[in-house]
Amino acid sequence: MATNREATAPWKTTIIISSSLQNHDTNRKLSAQQHRIRASDSVESGAFIFPLSGTAFLLVDPQDLPERFEESGLIDRIQKFVRVHRNSFLLLYAPFNGNRELEILSRIQCRFLGTNLRILPVRNNDEIVKGMLTIAKATSKPHADQICDRMSLAQAHIIESSPVWKMLRHTL
Repeated sequence: MATNREATAPWKTTIIISSSLQNHDTNRKLSAQQHRIRASDSVESGAFIFPLSGTAFLLVDPQDLPERFEESGLIDRIQKFVRVHRNSFLLLYAPFNGNRELEILSRIQCRFLGTNLRILPVRNNDEIVKGMLTIAKATSKPHADQICDRMSLAQAHIIESSPVWKMLRHTL
C-alpha cells in the first residue's frame, strides 16, 4: 500500500527528446516539472521517448507540412517510427481542426489502421504534455503494477458482491 507521501509526490522520469525539440515549449514545460530531459540527434525529429515506460511519441504539426500532403514524407517518417518503437503514439497538433487537419488525420488513420500506432489529436502544448505524461506514467513499471493490482481488487469485489455470482454459487 502506498503511503501518503508516495501518493502525493510528483512523478518524475527521464525523457529522451529529439534535438529539434530543444527550444520547443513542451520541453520547457517538462523541464519545469523537473523531468530529466536528454536531447539526442539520433532520435527521429519531433520524437519524445520515455525509456522507463517503453513509450514513444511523435509530434506532428500539419502547418509544417507542404500543401501537398503526399509530398511531405510524413507517412514514411511515421512508418519508420512505428517500426522502431513498439508502443508508439502520434501527437497530431491541430489547434483549430480545420479541413486540412481533419484530412491529414483521416489519411493517417486509414493508412495505419491495424498497426500499433495510436493517434492523439492535441490542441495546445499543455495537452501534449498532459497526454504524454499520463500515458507514460500509466505504462511505467511501478505504476502499471499498481493499476493491475487495483483492477484485480475491483474485479474480485465485483465478483464477490454480484447477485449473479451469488446465484451461481447456490446452484452449484
